[in-house]
Amino acid sequence: MGLRLQNVEEIRELKNTFLAKNNQEIIITFGRPDRVELVDRSQSFFIYFLEPSDRCEQQIKKEPLKVLFRLNAINKVSEVTVTTLNP
Repeated sequence: MGLRLQNVEEIRELKNTFLAKNNQEIIITFGRPDRVELVDRSQSFFIYFLEPSDRCEQQIKKEPLKVLFRLNAINKVSEVTVTTLNP
């Protein structure tokens, strides 16, 4: 089990404390995101995988558990979700 997966309950409990944080504070706390998805000019997602993803050597048959940070136009977190769904 990876280190991130060990902290999933703690992340769920503290997720609202990350609201209104800027992107640099998220990077300092969690490191560089595993993936960044641009939704449009005003929003993006920082994605941190909690389980091995399709980029890992282990072949998985389901979507991995991940933390999604939605960032608004001024790079502030507007939503935090722990899910297996893609943004």
